[in-house]
Amino acid sequence: MITLDRLINVLGGYGARLRVTSVDRSTELRSVVLPEVVDGRTVSGDVLLAVGAPSAEEALRWARAARAAVVIVRQTGAAIPAEPSDIAVVAIDSAMPWSDFAAIVYGLVMEGRETESGRGPTDLFALADSLAGAVDGPVVIEDRLAQVLAYSRGQEVTDAARVATILARQAPPDLRAVFDAHGVFAHLAASDEPVFVPGVDAAGMTGRMVVAARAGRELLGSVWVACSEPLTGSAWRALTEGAHTVALHLLRSRASADLERQVESELVIRLLESPADAATVASRLGLPPADLRVIALRAEQRGHGHAALLQVFERATAGFGWSRPSRSALAGTTVYTVLAAPEAAVARGWVSSLVTTLDEQVVVRAGISAPAPATGLAGARTEADECLALQESTDSVVFPAYDESWDDVLLQRLRTAARSGRAPARGAVADLRDHDRRHGTAYVRTLRAWLQEHGDPVRTAAALGVHENTVRYRMRRMAGLTDLHLDDSHKRFAMMIELAVD
Repeated sequence: MITLDRLINVLGGYGARLRVTSVDRSTELRSVVLPEVVDGRTVSGDVLLAVGAPSAEEALRWARAARAAVVIVRQTGAAIPAEPSDIAVVAIDSAMPWSDFAAIVYGLVMEGRETESGRGPTDLFALADSLAGAVDGPVVIEDRLAQVLAYSRGQEVTDAARVATILARQAPPDLRAVFDAHGVFAHLAASDEPVFVPGVDAAGMTGRMVVAARAGRELLGSVWVACSEPLTGSAWRALTEGAHTVALHLLRSRASADLERQVESELVIRLLESPADAATVASRLGLPPADLRVIALRAEQRGHGHAALLQVFERATAGFGWSRPSRSALAGTTVYTVLAAPEAAVARGWVSSLVTTLDEQVVVRAGISAPAPATGLAGARTEADECLALQESTDSVVFPAYDESWDDVLLQRLRTAARSGRAPARGAVADLRDHDRRHGTAYVRTLRAWLQEHGDPVRTAAALGVHENTVRYRMRRMAGLTDLHLDDSHKRFAMMIELAVD
């Protein structure tokens, strides 16, 4: 079962919209029915698919007869009569066939319990095998981002390009260039008709027949057949019909994945709050009770708003729980991932692997916490946030980890604290900075080096690249310009902090 709230949230991703209703969104849904009378009795259920309803008013009448809590109707401009308070009305896009939407709803409601406990995706490999037999050629099924989802048996007898595609889970760059040159991706975005790409010896490819797997207006993926000549007759029909079946499977897998992501995200957010039953929550997520790191990620891509962040979240949660070492949640503008990683290098490697699956234009920044037990992840989240802010402020190419970058994090804290109030207009550092600005001297730089080298003129001179007598001269000149208080340890420490966070 799932709740009305979860059904609405997931269906919203497919263009469905909830009309005004006062039905409790925590209402549990356990069954899906069509408007049907069997042996003189109306079939009842929690969700009614109002297939064939001539109007919203008729759909509501059917829903009340079926004692349904939710009725799903076609999107029209007509208002729902009297805005029903006892039934939630969900309107779907007119471009989405009822058969496609029914697959999603049945998958969510009827298989929700299985999905929450770790149900795997629909067996696309079996479907690929069946389709390969019908078209008499090896088949590969890809998602909308051209990532390989499944493939049929017999790939070992195809060309080198196919083998490379399966091993890398996506077409190599030179092969993608071939497809781009033939306008394949533009064709998939606009047409449901199969298209043939002739073989290219230089790319190690014998030939491809490809067709879009689409639900309504939305491209969900594609089906690729390795063949030396265009498919015709029954093979062509099998491919076009098979693409529709693939689309249904992808819809069900996507619905299950959306549900799985929501369940996972809720548990991760709860775990990051360090509840009393943190060990139990970690166990439900399949995580060990200790040596956990929190990774905070942000992403951006010019001109695409939040799309890059959503892409990161989708990639971080790609695959089902048993196939991933991490668990993730999307909170605001940040993706939080909990990963079992005693060493920072493991977490850093995980981030790097994630980045390789994204578009080249996506820029990812990340911060990594120190290892913590499941009961201490609230503090680890703060550590990850600080490290993320550190990378954003320095634009370092290395993802900082709290236990390795503590000195930089501390300076960042001091920098934040120093900027929270007004900087003094007078004082040793302020006076020297003003003199440098007006006369082009290097007194502030010299003082910083002198403090860092604990007053040793030889090491200070080496750090500055000048003669030690120059250092002594500058120190005398500075003492004449302002009271440095170099004999006061507290003043020296304060000046070190002021100069370090400048």
